[in-house]
Amino acid sequence: MISLGSVSKRFRHPDGGWFDAINDVSLSVKAGEVFGLIGFSGAGKSTLLRLINLLERPDAGCVLVDGRELTALSAAELRRARQNIGMVFQQFNLLANRTVAENVAFPLEIAGWDKAAIRARVAECLEVVGLADRAEHYPAQLSGGQKQRVGIARALAPRPKVILADEPTSALDPKTTQSVLECLADINRRFGVTIVIVTHEMGVVRAICHRAALLESGRLIEVMDVAGGEVEANSAAARELLEAA
Repeated sequence: MISLGSVSKRFRHPDGGWFDAINDVSLSVKAGEVFGLIGFSGAGKSTLLRLINLLERPDAGCVLVDGRELTALSAAELRRARQNIGMVFQQFNLLANRTVAENVAFPLEIAGWDKAAIRARVAECLEVVGLADRAEHYPAQLSGGQKQRVGIARALAPRPKVILADEPTSALDPKTTQSVLECLADINRRFGVTIVIVTHEMGVVRAICHRAALLESGRLIEVMDVAGGEVEANSAAARELLEAA
């Protein structure tokens, strides 16, 4: 479903120097997989995630999603392609002046869905994330976990093939984290949506992922298999991360 070919991304420091956030990373994510991007702070996880939907454009390499090379598309073609890629953010990014239902409807309005179809799809997505009774509430009336589930419903609304989740549980307590991860796992099982999740917590990888890529200083160290909650790690860096977790 996702293929990154030798992608690299540099940022300029205020002093004029350059920082290699991602350095020659190649990896593939299978259709229907929950794939983790893990590493310590500054490893490049979020930058790599943003390269997948070209919120950050790579300086080198290519990005393919569902067989289309996003790096070769025009701006208009890229906007259409992004309708197949949902995004869940660490800080929820909900519109405070819109109700829960209106927040979930927002990407459908942008995509030009008709009003009847939007109402039906919003109701369906809120049912999936267990918030049907909160449709007319505003974000300020919700808990952190509820806000994140609204964010998940919004990402799911356009029927994407891929959902990218950037540290979706880092602002939540352990119990709420579990409920959000169960929500993502349920969506993966029910709809076959491919999910890529950024995390610095090995517990998240154990709970939800099928495989995970370990990043360090912008480089891919190892792709680890996860089976029955156990992570198979071979490199010293991966074992260090496991021990730290």
